Amino acid sequence: MNRYRQVRNVYYRDSVSLASQSGPTSLAGKATNSKDASLNQFFAPGGVLSRTHPAYEFRRGQLQMAQAVEQALEEKRHLIVEAGTGTGKTLAYLLPVIRSGKRVIISTGTKNLQEQLFYKDIPFLEHALFGGQSSQHLSVCYMKGRNNYLCRKKLYDLTNAPVLSGLEEIEQYRAIAVWEKNTSTGDRAELAELPEASQLWHKLDARAEACIGQKCSEFERCFITEMRRRGMESDIIIVNHHLFFADLAIKLQADGAADAGILPEAAAVIFDEAHELEDVAGNYFGISVGNLRVEDLARDVESSLQHNRILSASLSGALGSLREKSQFFFSLLPAGDGRFAFDSRHEFLEENGDEFLALNQALTRLAGELESLSQKPEEIFNLVRRSQKIQAHLSFAMESDDRNTVFWIERRGGRGRTTSSQKNRIDSKDASQGRQNVFLQATPIDVGPILHECLWSKLDCAVLTSATLAVGAGFDYIRQRLGLENVRESVLPSHFDYQNQTLFYVPPDLPDARTPQFTAKAGDRIRKILEITRGRAFVLFTSYAQMNESYDRLLGEIEYPMLRQGDAPKSALLEEFRLTPNAVLFATSSFWQGVDVQGEQLSCVIIDRLPFAVPSDPVVAARVKAIDSGGGNAFFDYQVPAAVITLKQGFGRLIRSLHDRGVLVLLDNRILKKQYGRVFIDSLPNYRKTTDLHAIEEFFGAE
Repeated sequence: MNRYRQVRNVYYRDSVSLASQSGPTSLAGKATNSKDASLNQFFAPGGVLSRTHPAYEFRRGQLQMAQAVEQALEEKRHLIVEAGTGTGKTLAYLLPVIRSGKRVIISTGTKNLQEQLFYKDIPFLEHALFGGQSSQHLSVCYMKGRNNYLCRKKLYDLTNAPVLSGLEEIEQYRAIAVWEKNTSTGDRAELAELPEASQLWHKLDARAEACIGQKCSEFERCFITEMRRRGMESDIIIVNHHLFFADLAIKLQADGAADAGILPEAAAVIFDEAHELEDVAGNYFGISVGNLRVEDLARDVESSLQHNRILSASLSGALGSLREKSQFFFSLLPAGDGRFAFDSRHEFLEENGDEFLALNQALTRLAGELESLSQKPEEIFNLVRRSQKIQAHLSFAMESDDRNTVFWIERRGGRGRTTSSQKNRIDSKDASQGRQNVFLQATPIDVGPILHECLWSKLDCAVLTSATLAVGAGFDYIRQRLGLENVRESVLPSHFDYQNQTLFYVPPDLPDARTPQFTAKAGDRIRKILEITRGRAFVLFTSYAQMNESYDRLLGEIEYPMLRQGDAPKSALLEEFRLTPNAVLFATSSFWQGVDVQGEQLSCVIIDRLPFAVPSDPVVAARVKAIDSGGGNAFFDYQVPAAVITLKQGFGRLIRSLHDRGVLVLLDNRILKKQYGRVFIDSLPNYRKTTDLHAIEEFFGAE
């Protein structure tokens, strides 16, 4: 049994025992009656923390944050708190949560932080509070998104009528079938040998759209049912932002249905890494419908009908028609790369309205054929609902004029669009080869009013925390973007001595970062800096094109091992970086946050440009237009603050402990020359600053 299952079983067993014996207020009594009768006695020198933590140091900001969180919980007020790196914020909010005796959801931005809370911080606090007494444990559970868990019904259906593609899927199926008999969680993380991109897992996971709920024959043994029970019996529920907002969106769509979602009601929610909330919430309050979603529906219908031996000629014809109409309609959508606005929806429908109606009619036909079946397995009702939901989302994406929604298209891989002249001579078999995945997207422009209405006004207490929330010295930006009102605010300094641990270098002599000359000159400066630092660096870029061009330019020019994002999975690259002396990692956005490399192995972080969001991105462009149209200044009210927070995240990779030291480099000297540069500088920690390359030599000469 692996560590996940061992720890989870211990916590779940104790959670049930504690909840049934003592009720939800037991934690408050236990914590208050133990030695830490006050927060000060826990965190202060000579207190509980100093006696139980092997690397204890008094952190005034940690105590201040704990007091602010406890006050917010007691007074049922919302709180925003920026806690600089090294504050120890997880313990600062966990202890007040435990002392409150309330059920609290803790939502994080990354899986790493979820695991830190569950496997490290919670066990530490158990020991500190209860002194290792076996009869006293915290009532905690750890939840992931539904697609991380196995659906037993799907597995059993596949067992009875296996439809597997190749030897690889057969081997994976055998491994999953053996594992299912022994697992108590159904969490795919236990299957270390299962490839991350397994197509078989996608056919077997417990995602919501294919779930038939209480009507399922395996409902009582379902891993999602078990997870929901665990949540109801726990006082602390650890989730991530994606699960939290997916669950909230499901509950909103279900209009308060009792069995909607999997998260229980809670007195408070702690949002750690809260700088990510706007983007995550926007994803789940919007819609996405594409050819892949239609194909998934057709595949699931076909699989269910074949399994139940009720696939008729008329249903087979309906499925064939749906696949053909879907493939053709999505191939007609405007051409473009990546993400781009769909401003021509009305003109598109004037030209291609018949194809749009044909796809709608194919969905209606399929739903009608399914409803007319005399023999209806339970999943048929769910498949009808899925068909109707796709139809509704398709109509909204193509026909809605909602002013707070931006409509856009995303294309991934494969072929381009079909032209009008090809309408009458498309070969469906030929077109399916190399087919693109095309997505029609509808995203809220301003999620603030939505969050205010469905979240902040419903919660007694929400605590939003991160090392990067403030712009300048305040929270105006985050409050406006998230729709927060009447909220308490606190900015706490980091525990680190940035003046002595860090040097911040900006070269004043490089060309403007927006000019063609910048990349070559920046590459030369990166090479010189890496020679001084002896590698040991992250070089972070604002685009893949810039990353690849700089990597190719410097390959063979520096003597240190060079790693590049995309050449291996993120986790493998990080592990190789940690184990390879003097390595240099070239990377983009996914390495700007949630990455922790302590020690001299990472002694330099170089950022090429101020990380302004791509102005042509459809969501960014729509938000800019909305702010400007409303009388605001989108550049200063939205684009600059968003870039400030991203820059703070990128620079935050460097100093992760009191013993780290290193150099931060921003090659974009607009921070020195433009009026808005002062906003960036005032928002950063108190780094020691220089514009002299020789200062970097002196800094590392002291090693």
